[in-house]
Amino acid sequence: MKEAKTLGEIKKSGYSALTVREEMRKNLVHRLETGNRILPGIVGYDETVIPDIENAILSGHHMVFLGERGQAKSRIIRGLVSLLDERIPIVQGCEINDSPFAPICRGCRRRLEEQGDSLPLEWVDRDHRYGEKLATPDVSIADLIGEIDPIKVAEGRYLADEETIHYGLIPRTNRGIFAVNELPDLTEKVQVGLFNLMEEKDVQIKGYKIRLPLDVVIMASANPEDYTSRGRIITPLKDRFDVQIRTHYPREIKDEIAIMEQEAAPMKQRGRAVTVPQFIKEILAHMTFEARKSSEINQSSGVSVRVTINNYESLISNAEKRALRLREGEVVPRVSDFHAMLASTGGKIEMEYVGEERKEDDLVDKLFNRAILKVFDQYFTVNGLQKVVDYFNSGWGVEVSDVMASQDYLEGIKEIPGLKEAIGTLGPMESPALMASATEFVLEGLHLHQKLNKEMEGGRITYGK
Repeated sequence: MKEAKTLGEIKKSGYSALTVREEMRKNLVHRLETGNRILPGIVGYDETVIPDIENAILSGHHMVFLGERGQAKSRIIRGLVSLLDERIPIVQGCEINDSPFAPICRGCRRRLEEQGDSLPLEWVDRDHRYGEKLATPDVSIADLIGEIDPIKVAEGRYLADEETIHYGLIPRTNRGIFAVNELPDLTEKVQVGLFNLMEEKDVQIKGYKIRLPLDVVIMASANPEDYTSRGRIITPLKDRFDVQIRTHYPREIKDEIAIMEQEAAPMKQRGRAVTVPQFIKEILAHMTFEARKSSEINQSSGVSVRVTINNYESLISNAEKRALRLREGEVVPRVSDFHAMLASTGGKIEMEYVGEERKEDDLVDKLFNRAILKVFDQYFTVNGLQKVVDYFNSGWGVEVSDVMASQDYLEGIKEIPGLKEAIGTLGPMESPALMASATEFVLEGLHLHQKLNKEMEGGRITYGK
């Protein structure tokens, strides 16, 4: 449709203005009927969170998302902007996106009376109709809703005149979606102003009650611990949010891996072919799962999916350094590269027992070992690797490291009975780099099952009996 330039043109076109809730409902209904996803890129919520979101949009509800850090709350809210119409008409030059059919600000109402069907329009994109604010204790009513503009008062207007307002973020998002991240961090005064705006459509600024009948869908995010009667949220504001939707971490390893692969830095920029064996990905995902149920970690603060993503990137980077220095054409992470994860895991987990002498690195090592054991047991049985164990029982040893050339592993694979067959159970391991990675995994698994001894000196690791 050709975009109308005046109110008269848009009337002739038959265009019908919808409220934000009607827009979102209409576009959601279309997606449900056509089988399209409403939040592409959001993994693991198809059976839990997304059905609740769909119900809320069909009902025209304000939403608050409760969940620990790294559960895609902000991404979900931003993704829902796609349910707004691509472009809508507003009164030209209006600060609060007024509809030309029913303007709410006094200036636009006056212009409509004066100009009638000649009222000029402009069209705005859906992204222009999304606003977001991270709640902090210093956020004020002026930031979110508005403040008296002393210059406009000096021009001769009364303080109670709504045209004296310098509009805040929420009015400037009129006819759109506004999100408040970490909602309980707002002061009580600002929370009161917010729920008045959501329900009564008015607000007090400098003691003057001003009507602001905005068309805005309010969304918010919060940590569940803060969103309670014992937390920092006032009860009337909780009541104004029609639904609260509980997010969660991935419940299946495959979902954790899918998010990890989706969100990691692009591999193309690395310049060399990057191959990450499936068992390595599974170890990374299991390590985060182990952290989420560890009694030594403060679970109320959560263990973000970012831990898995950043560990994945760090592991690949350490393998890339080896490939660059040894001039190998393929980048393949190994178990001996896992020390690189200490830096990317540190700071993302909070120890439960702060007063005791516990080292974060020791805890990461413990989680790493548990993860390797779980993945190892999915592929192998110790009895099935008896030939490998017998070789070491006869007095032989093997040295590995994260700086050893992949080609150097091949001789050991030929010499150790049963090792080549074991590697074959992990899938196609055709290149030297993949075989080196598989070899370290088998040896480390046997060590953790107390079938092999392990000695570490610098970056070198020696397996033997």
